[in-house]
Amino acid sequence: MESRNAIVECIPNFSEGQREEVIEKIAEAFRGTGGCRLLDVKPDKDHNRTVYTAIGSRDGVKEAIIRAVGVAVELIDMEKQKGEHPRIGACDVIPFVPIVNCTMQECIELSREVAGEINSRYSIPVYFYEESALKPERQNLADIRKGEYEGLRKEIANKERHPDVGEPRMHPSAGATVIGARKPLIAYNVNLGTSDIKVAKEIAKRMRAKTGGLTYVKALGVMLKERNIAQVSMNLTDYSKSAMYTVFEMVKMEAKRYGVTPVGSEVIGLLPMEALLEVARYYLQIEGFQSSQVLESHLIGL
Repeated sequence: MESRNAIVECIPNFSEGQREEVIEKIAEAFRGTGGCRLLDVKPDKDHNRTVYTAIGSRDGVKEAIIRAVGVAVELIDMEKQKGEHPRIGACDVIPFVPIVNCTMQECIELSREVAGEINSRYSIPVYFYEESALKPERQNLADIRKGEYEGLRKEIANKERHPDVGEPRMHPSAGATVIGARKPLIAYNVNLGTSDIKVAKEIAKRMRAKTGGLTYVKALGVMLKERNIAQVSMNLTDYSKSAMYTVFEMVKMEAKRYGVTPVGSEVIGLLPMEALLEVARYYLQIEGFQSSQVLESHLIGL
């Protein structure tokens, strides 16, 4: 893989979005590792979660994420951690995405190596999801996180909830971790002009594929306490088939029945340029618009 100048993306989610010093120390683990480049750090105080986006060589990304997990083990205590976002561990989920000269199978193999190393070094139990899943019922991240940290702590000893790597017991402070390989996704949230969390949860139910919504959408309703508004928090697992504008318009349509309107939306982490171009094509109705007409698309490689 290294000889082909492969580039892998890693988008780990850590269960800390409030303490700036902890967020920064985890970031330093990526910045201080050769062969890895940290592209984005997106903390969320209400979710109490930070999403990091890093790219690099296979070995560089591997070493960086293992170091970052070590920092999280030292500084994040799941017995004290609380937040709006579902989670089972200090480093909650580690997805690997093939970007350049890299196959999905190679990312699956990388996920296996990282899982073994994290368990060996830190005694953290690991579950595999998405393309790395060893069992069909563990492909969906939400199914693995059922009951969150508190629920898994009680049930991990049950055979059906045993981890894929490691002993069936939680790390005393860092909990458990989910690792896998997947296609690129967009973390997209729509904020609502209401403080009624029930409205957000009802809309999320109509949005997500699992309960009859859009095929490539995962959604949940959460409360942004600092702003006193409800939010529909979503992952678009295939933006080419469930486009951002489709998702936004459907949320707006469903909110209307409650007399509510969206007051804004946000993207967590990075997203492909093509996803935004699709939004421009839809709302601006630009005929025959091509990505080559975007100035910045010609700057790549300069």
